[in-house]
Amino acid sequence: MKTFSRIFIAITIALVVFVIYITRDGDTYTPSGDGEVVLDSGTYEAFSLPDYAAAMVNSNYKSYFIEVEPGIKVHILEAGEGFPVFLMHGNPTSGFLYRKIVKGLPLDKVRVIMPTSPGLGFSSKIPASEHKLENHIRWINAVLNKLELKELIYAGQDWGGPIGMGALSLSPDLLKGAVVMNTGFNAPTLSIDLSPAHATVKTPIVGELIVEVFFSMFDQLGNVQGDPESWTPEVAELYGKPLFDNGNAKAPLAMMRMVTDGPSHPSTPSMIKIENYVKTLDIPVEIVWGMSDPILGKALSRMEENFPKAQVTQTDAGHFLQEEVPDEIAEALIRVLNQVKE
Repeated sequence: MKTFSRIFIAITIALVVFVIYITRDGDTYTPSGDGEVVLDSGTYEAFSLPDYAAAMVNSNYKSYFIEVEPGIKVHILEAGEGFPVFLMHGNPTSGFLYRKIVKGLPLDKVRVIMPTSPGLGFSSKIPASEHKLENHIRWINAVLNKLELKELIYAGQDWGGPIGMGALSLSPDLLKGAVVMNTGFNAPTLSIDLSPAHATVKTPIVGELIVEVFFSMFDQLGNVQGDPESWTPEVAELYGKPLFDNGNAKAPLAMMRMVTDGPSHPSTPSMIKIENYVKTLDIPVEIVWGMSDPILGKALSRMEENFPKAQVTQTDAGHFLQEEVPDEIAEALIRVLNQVKE
């Protein structure tokens, strides 16, 4: 009986330690650069991309950090010169999500700016508790301010919608045109989960076990694509490896939990501000939508209500449509650019 008790106590202690470990907040990791990138707005900390990431872009890209707060650095990819085009990714990707779109843009006429939200890609890693919509909005707004931008065209998808549009709402004179992909700008009025996956992982411990222990989110995301083959092992590595190499992969789960599930959710006040800002917009807008997206594919009508005059391009793509239909997105950006420049 004593032996059984000892085994039971040992197992209990081990489980408690394990639970404490997987539910830890995570440490801040601040990356270091190597050299300088000089732009009209100032001098920034250069960052040499590791080989697996450098292979995804060409040598004409600029790669650098902007420190938006002490210890919080946002990694920026940039290509081209001309009218600023601000492209914002979602969870759990990075600015690299737009690399295929860049190939279809006139880089002698546009300056494409692709930030990566803190917690993801090569940006600083932060504790899970710091993943709040209001924080992400503030950090990306600081990027726009530090680059001293006066006007821009914006495109966003997934969390890149609320984060990017939220950042612009703090500098409302910047936005001159937009391309909107699978995302949402409206605050919830009912208690409802975005998807079964979001409903499941918001439960403490259960979410950690699913996202951080038993499965690799990055290896599973082909399931939300129209063409699962568009999510290759190289793409999964591009987005996942920076998190695991830095020892803090808390962002994907934390950002899933940032998604509103009702009026009382912590993100809802920020979503209300974003929705109110969107209602004030009178700019050229196009919508490019992945209709095979199991998360947001059916939300197109809500986005059309936000922008009733927008040209809509429906595609067979899934959630990360930038990996599947980059030409359609690039063409929409060019049409908006032409309207802005008229």
